[in-house]
Formats: sequence, C-alpha cells, structure tokens
Amino acid sequence: MKPDFQKLLPIVGFLIFLNTTTQAVALSLLDAYEAAVNHDPAFRAAVHENEAGQQAEAIGRAGLLPSLNVTHAQNKNAGTLTQGNVTEPLNFDGQVSTLTLRQPLFNMEAIAGYQQGKAKADSSRAKFVSNSQQLVVRLVEAYVETLLAQDHVTIAEAQLEALEELKRVNERMLQKGEGTTTDVLETLSKHAIAQAKLIETKDELEIAKLKLEAIVGQEITKLDRLSPSFSTQSIQLPDYDNWHTLALEQNAELITQRHTVTSGKEEIKKNRAGHMPRLDFVASLTKNQRGSFINRGLDAEFGTVGIEVNMPLYAGGRVSALTTQATANHARAEADLDAMTDKVLVELRKQYNLLISGVKRIESLELAVKSAELLVEATQKSIRGGIRINLNLLEAQQQLHTTRRDLAQAKYGYLLTYLRLQLAAGTLAPEDLRNIANYFKTGGN
Repeated sequence: MKPDFQKLLPIVGFLIFLNTTTQAVALSLLDAYEAAVNHDPAFRAAVHENEAGQQAEAIGRAGLLPSLNVTHAQNKNAGTLTQGNVTEPLNFDGQVSTLTLRQPLFNMEAIAGYQQGKAKADSSRAKFVSNSQQLVVRLVEAYVETLLAQDHVTIAEAQLEALEELKRVNERMLQKGEGTTTDVLETLSKHAIAQAKLIETKDELEIAKLKLEAIVGQEITKLDRLSPSFSTQSIQLPDYDNWHTLALEQNAELITQRHTVTSGKEEIKKNRAGHMPRLDFVASLTKNQRGSFINRGLDAEFGTVGIEVNMPLYAGGRVSALTTQATANHARAEADLDAMTDKVLVELRKQYNLLISGVKRIESLELAVKSAELLVEATQKSIRGGIRINLNLLEAQQQLHTTRRDLAQAKYGYLLTYLRLQLAAGTLAPEDLRNIANYFKTGGN
C-alpha cells in the first residue's frame, strides 16, 4: 500500500466547514486533519517546497534544449579617415542586431545536470510524502495530548473534591474532640497542594489546546472521545519481517536520501565534464546598419551556420577540486543513507514491540477499571449500610478516574504507535487516519 497524499488535497476543500461564530466547535479527528492540511504552517511550507523542487527537472532539461538569443546594439561613431594628405571626419549612427540559435550536440555536463535535476525532483517528491505522513502523526499526537490533559484536569478536580470532604470530616471530628489539630493541618496542606496541582493541569490543558489550534487554525472547545467499543483486534499486524521489507522499500526518508545519493553521483559526472569537449550547433542572423567604420554608410545582412567545438584545457585546478569535493559529498551522502537506514529499522522494531506489548497493557488496565468500578459500587452499598463514609466513596471514585485515565492513555499510545509503525514502514496513508478516527465517538466533551 503506497501513500497517496497528493490525491487527497483536491477533495479536502469541500469537507471543511469552519464555524466563525462564538458557538462551541466540536472537532473530530478527520475534521482536524482536513483543517490542518489547509492551515498548518509546516505543511504549507512543505507544499511550496515541493512545488519548487519539482522545477529541478525542467531546469536540468533546459541545458539539453536549444537556446535562442537576440542582441541589439545602437551606437554613435566618431573618428577621422586619412587618405594620403587628406583627412576627413567620420560621424555616423549605427545599429547591429543579431539572432543566435544554439543547440547542444554533445555536452556531458548538461546530460549530468539533467539526470541530477530528475533526482532532485524525485527527492523533493519523496520528502513531501514524508512531510505529509508526519503531519498525520503530529496532528494525532496533539489531539490525544489535549484529551489526556482534559483527563488530568478531571482527576485533579476529583482529588481536590476528596480532600475538601476529608477536611470537613477532620474539622467535625476536631470539634467533637475525636480528631487532632495535626490531622487538620495535614489535610489543609494536601488540599493546598491539590489546588496547585489543579492549576497546573489547567495550564497544561491550555498549552495542549494552543498546540492543536496552531495546527488546525481554529479554536478548540470540544473533541471526540474514545469509543467504549475500542478493540485492538481491528488492527491486523503482519510479521515483523514484512514490516522490515516494507520499510527498506517504501520509507519516505530513505527514498529521499537515495535520490540525494543519486544526485551526488551526477554531481561528480557534471564536474568531471569540465575536462571534456562540448559540441554545439550554432546558427545566427545579423543585420548591420552602418554599424562599423568598415561598412559605414552601408547596410548588410548575413547569416552563419556551423558547428562549434569548445575544448577546455586548463582552469587553474578548479575542475579537479570540484570533482574531488563532489566525490567526498557523495561518500558522505552514502554514509548518511546507511545511518538513516539503521535509525529507521531501530524505530520500526521499537514501534512494533510497543504495539505488541500495548495490547497486553490495555487488557490489564481494562481489568483494573472493572475492579475500580466494582469498588465504587461496593463503597456505595457500604455507605448505605453505615459502614463507610462519603470520603471513602470519593477516594474510590478518584481511583476509578485515575485507572480510566491510564487506560485511555494506553489506548492513545496504542493508536499512535500504530501510526508511527506505518510511518517507519513508509505505508502511512490517509486511509490509516480514517481507521484511527473510527476509534473515536462523535460529540464527546
């Protein structure tokens, strides 16, 4: 499955309906992506970078095509003409116009330049695919970071509520002579810390929302939450060997670097061509209207057709130096490709292992959530029976919030790991984002 982000661009326009009023905007994951395609500054820069990069092939091809130039000179001439003992002044106006056609017949530098231009255009295209894939990952990261920050605020509020109840209990016990001042002071200290923690989590939520808003270009007030029907069975994983093969063939960064290596190889050829002859077909047409002292007072038109040979002999060592420099740069590009290959394969293995272990982590946390829910129910029954107090229920609810937060975080991590695995393999496509979006329910708070 090869990524096809460029085909997606024409169809995203009609999917974007931005609400510019003061009403709350509920933003789904797909809506966020469609907005990011049009707004994200980094992606827009990548689009223009690719547009510029695609011109490299046309620029290289121009060196193989004919060139047509016209020159025109208009001048005033002044001088003297002496014949024997007679000297007469010469003053006249002249015009010379020349139209010249030049077609390269044999030019190794131009040939290498064209091949290099193709490699640069291919490299730019592959880099754009990489930037498109990275946009998906950056967006989902910002999206789930905002959701997690909302969960952190919820937990901090639950903890603060529990401590407020504990503070009231300690104060009542102190009034009845059953408590101690130490217990009250300790609870007040924890309550103050919880207030500070709540402020901190709200600041984190604000920063997370700003990061997401910077990508999508609109105010964020509501996001879709994870669907209760979350299932890891929806993602089918091939064997690692298959991922390994895909990464070597399709990883966009590796493809980009391979084209860079090819470009460096053509740069060597282009510089070596500085020692080789050049053969051009040249044709020109000149119109001379009293343009010189030789044909003063006369108009002349003449054309020439011929073959021009240019044989470089010596350029002060410049050609050799440039060739040596290009050879070193090519070797460096090859070494960079090897290093990048190792980095990609390490990342691939890392994400594959995380995806496998993520399934077990989710299963364990799902059991923990069920246990926490049962604890809340049991505490509620104990309160009705007079065995427990409201503080015990608040503590149980806080534990449930925390466990649910950890489960949601594990699920977010699982989805992100899947996208990062696809990114490392070079197979990440818009369809993968649609699959991830199915894990979220519309209309979440």
